Amino acid sequence: MEQGAEDVPVVYLHEIKRQYTQGTETLTILDGAKLALWAGQSVALVAPSGAGKSTLLHIAGLLESPDDGEVYVGGAPTSQLSDTERTMIRRSDIGFVYQSHRLLPEFTALENVMLPQMIRGLKREETVKRATEILAYLGLGERIKHRPAELSGGEQQRVAIARAVANAPRVLFADEPTGNLDPNTADHVFGALMQLVRATRVAMLIVTHNMELAGRMDRRVSLEAGKVIELD
Repeated sequence: MEQGAEDVPVVYLHEIKRQYTQGTETLTILDGAKLALWAGQSVALVAPSGAGKSTLLHIAGLLESPDDGEVYVGGAPTSQLSDTERTMIRRSDIGFVYQSHRLLPEFTALENVMLPQMIRGLKREETVKRATEILAYLGLGERIKHRPAELSGGEQQRVAIARAVANAPRVLFADEPTGNLDPNTADHVFGALMQLVRATRVAMLIVTHNMELAGRMDRRVSLEAGKVIELD
């Protein structure tokens, strides 16, 4: 099947297994988990603490390798790729947003969004143009020269979102992206995320405990006995 075809998930997890050893005890976190993420679709992952949400997110984002199973990106398997090849996929096809914005404090909002593009090898002029456009799209056009300490929590998280999509990824992973924000700011940041998904057709998987926000997404899934289950 042709890579990138419409009937191929952007990311597909097939029979993912992951165990951890603590002393003499082996903990099974994922046990045959399957999940398909489609272009333009938002998916909420809601489950109790310790169920394996972050582990699933890290494996799907090629930050961690499963003990068994396969992660497909654009229909292509990734298990046999080198660390360098996996890094290249993360740079070009995958974006991450975390609960903590993780912005570089000495750089402006514009420079923070330019950085992943420059690491990818794009010319400075091109990175300035794209970073400016994304920040303006997220309502930060007048804040591009401000450093993180000069921005509100919601503004910092929107810069983090802009940085995550700077390289036009196929899929966006977010781990409690509104967890540190007050309800009104969280709603605004979530709205910005959904706006980007619809505008760019990026696939999005969000780990969240906020059931109100989860209810506004296209799909809701959980983890039960190491497997992904659809909630509705």
